Formats: sequence, C-alpha cells, structure tokens
Amino acid sequence: MSGTREKFRKMLRDGKFEDRMVEVSVQQSGMPSFEIFAGGSNMEDLESAMSNISSMLMGAGRNKRKTTSVKEARTIIMDDQLDKLVDHDKIVEEAKERVEQMGIIFIDEIDKVASKSERSSGIDVSREGVQRDILPIVEGSKVNTKFGVIDTRHILFIAAGAFSISKPSDLIPEFQGRFPLRVELESLHAGDFKRILLEPKNALTKQYKALLETEGVTVVFTDDAIDRMSNLAAEVNSTMENIGARRLHTIMEMLLEDISFNASNMTEKNVEIDRAYVDERLKDIVQDQDLSRYIL
Repeated sequence: MSGTREKFRKMLRDGKFEDRMVEVSVQQSGMPSFEIFAGGSNMEDLESAMSNISSMLMGAGRNKRKTTSVKEARTIIMDDQLDKLVDHDKIVEEAKERVEQMGIIFIDEIDKVASKSERSSGIDVSREGVQRDILPIVEGSKVNTKFGVIDTRHILFIAAGAFSISKPSDLIPEFQGRFPLRVELESLHAGDFKRILLEPKNALTKQYKALLETEGVTVVFTDDAIDRMSNLAAEVNSTMENIGARRLHTIMEMLLEDISFNASNMTEKNVEIDRAYVDERLKDIVQDQDLSRYIL
C-alpha cells in the first residue's frame, strides 16, 4: 500500500495529474457586505454587527464542494492553509500601532479648498468648511475606523497644491499654523523633461515603442528629437498653463497620432523620429497660441 502511495506521490510531484479533476472543500466568501457610514463609536459597533449579519445571510464562512483541476486545487488548499497561519487580530493591532506612530498622510490639491477672505460666496464658505473639518484630524484626535480607534497626534501630515490661482495665505490661519514648514518647488525645465522621457523604467518613449511593436512597427527616437520634445514641453508650459510632466503625454500623442492610427497598414515598418519630424508635427501648433491651448 505504501509503495502505491509513493508511486502516486511521485507522479503528482512530476506534474502528471495537473489536469485531473478533483473535489476540494472551499469556504464561501459570500457577497460583498454593505457598510454603514458612522460618526460615533456606538454606530461603529452597529456597522460591524450589520456587516457580520449580512455576511451570514449571504452564506459566508460555509464550506462547499468544488470540482477543479489538481493544479488549481493546489493553489486553493495552499491559500487556505496559509490563511489559517495568520493571526488577523495581531495584524490589525500592529497595523494600528504603525499607523499611529509612523503614519504619513499626504493631502493633495489642498489649494482647491483655499478661498480669498474678501469673497463670501457659497463655494468659498464650503471650502472653509472643508478646512475646518480636516483641522481636528491634523491637530490630533481620535478617529473611528472599521479597525478601531486611531489616534492621529503622531501622524505626519503633508499637504501639497499648485496654488496657481490662490495662495497658501488664503487658507484659514488655524490650518496654516498646523503646517509650519513650507517648501516651494521649481517648475520643470527642458532637462527635466528629457530625463522623464528617457530614464524611468516605464518612460513614455518606451511605452510607445512597445505599443507600436505589437503592430509590427519599430520606432526609434533620435537624441535631437528627444531634445526638441523636451524644449517644446517646457515652452508650452511657460507660455500656457503649467501642468508639469503631464504635458509630455499629449505631445507624444500628437507626435505619433498618424503612426498609431495607420500602424497596421504601413508598408514601412521601421520609423525614425528625428527633430525634423517633431517640428513638422508640432511646430505650427506650438507657435499658434490658440491651437496650443488644445495641447492639454
């Protein structure tokens, strides 16, 4: 009997049963449970209780038999066993401690809630209300979450915004006082755009090359083409709205629009993008102030 078992074990390890169908017991996860948005601790308990009731009604936690291949069954059983080794209560406890002691919260687009003091329209009152809602959390308070109460006193808050229309001083004084360190970033220059086009692992030039290769088209960007695109991006940002590196997305899209559209029908599959090609596609648009507005 042991010899037969060893024989089957060897065949299983050699992958000879990968496509065989077997029955495994899997735990039903149920339908996604609904959440109740609450403000107090008692309501937080009610939310948890209602979620548990919803999961029970949906059949979560029950085991059912499922017919699947040996290959898939191995993954199901491994995930189930790994899950049993995890102490979820300890994970939640450690996560809460890390958040409270080492957490960093980044608030982007903070300039959108700034309003000038001389204006008193409805939208400005609403913006000030948002600042006052955020203020207690930044100052340090206890916030109820689905994992328990989080103390925000030691969490680092970082706020950022373009402030192209408003100024940091347009924020309410109490809010400004909670961000004592202020750093102003410089606008991107042509050299920065060039690095963005070349250095990242998923740079735009590499993405477009890979995309067009799926159509059998090989695109090569010359150094002078990269320089020209970088200069044009910096030029448009300086004369029009400064949207940073996002400018490169639309410049690349307009530059390769014809090639992308006709890639499957092109007879010449090797395309070199040089400075002359960039000027031909983009020079008139950049020089025309009205048309350059459409290079978002």
